[in-house]
Amino acid sequence: MPTLLKQEKFLLLAIVLCAIALPLEHSIIAAGQAVSLLAALVLVAAIILTSQRVAHHAELLAERVGEPFGTMILTLAAVLVEVVILAIMMSHTDSPTLARDTIYSAVMLDMNGILGISALLGGLRHGEQAYNVDSGHSYIVMILTAMGVSMFVPEFIPADRWQLYSVFSITIMLLMYGMFLRLQTTRHSYFFSYSYATGKEPEEVAHGSVKQSAVLLVLGVVVIGLLSEVMAQTLDTGLAGTGMPPIVAALIVAAISASAEILTAVKAALGNRMQSVVNIALGASLSTVILTIPVIEVLALVLGKPIQMGLSPVQTAMCLLTLIVASINLHDGETNAIEGMTHFVLFLAFLMISALGL
Repeated sequence: MPTLLKQEKFLLLAIVLCAIALPLEHSIIAAGQAVSLLAALVLVAAIILTSQRVAHHAELLAERVGEPFGTMILTLAAVLVEVVILAIMMSHTDSPTLARDTIYSAVMLDMNGILGISALLGGLRHGEQAYNVDSGHSYIVMILTAMGVSMFVPEFIPADRWQLYSVFSITIMLLMYGMFLRLQTTRHSYFFSYSYATGKEPEEVAHGSVKQSAVLLVLGVVVIGLLSEVMAQTLDTGLAGTGMPPIVAALIVAAISASAEILTAVKAALGNRMQSVVNIALGASLSTVILTIPVIEVLALVLGKPIQMGLSPVQTAMCLLTLIVASINLHDGETNAIEGMTHFVLFLAFLMISALGL
């Protein structure tokens, strides 16, 4: 038990912070903008640390089941965190573009940030890094199709018909993911794995740790939800009137959900396991689009609050550019530092565009 408490110190601190922040939420907001912003930053840090523990336990579960199930657990855990935070923040804001901007930011972080940094660092250390080319092709065409249906086309849908198209989008996203999941785990499971000539075998997970990790993963998500409730309110108050770009809140949500994946992917790249990087970066992008959008659109329909899922022209250009570059880079089953650099440059461009408020 003492060992467990030591390992889960961040989760315990987050629970304590929950017990303090929830009763004092209105007092913090009433204390003014500066106090609210400080509290929001503390809560964001706590949520990131808690999400790291969620990812750790997802990784322990992933080690037991192997690929492609392992990466699915990791990416689904990140998406679950994102959906929880996003749903809570949407209940406290009237912004119709929060969900759109969060999903867009998540795709940029995953495909350009995670893939770019990992391929760049891995390429500098190992040169060319091999992976199963079928996985890259499958992910990219799925991401392009999902984004096209749910984020490109909605820009042309009349405002008075958003509900009808939302029902269609929800249905088609779930059907797509269901079919993809079935093929990924059965007939085409070999697309998403790679046999390395050398490398360390996954470490054995301690007896009883699977059930323990599952419980702690769920507990972590619940704690993140409670912290997000207060964070949404304090962040809104803290940023009011500061002139910060409107995408900042969306960027924070995307960064929280991707924080653990970045560390896992970079570690895999430095260990010359590029297949894990491709599965994490592209799998997370696909899961974000194809699972987050249906949940958010269901909430919008239930609450009767229209949301704007259609990307802006500059966002559409960045997404198409990213997918074109990815399809060229991931065409031969090997990555290198040059390819990593191109994605990292796109990530820097995304940050610059966001800073300009576009």
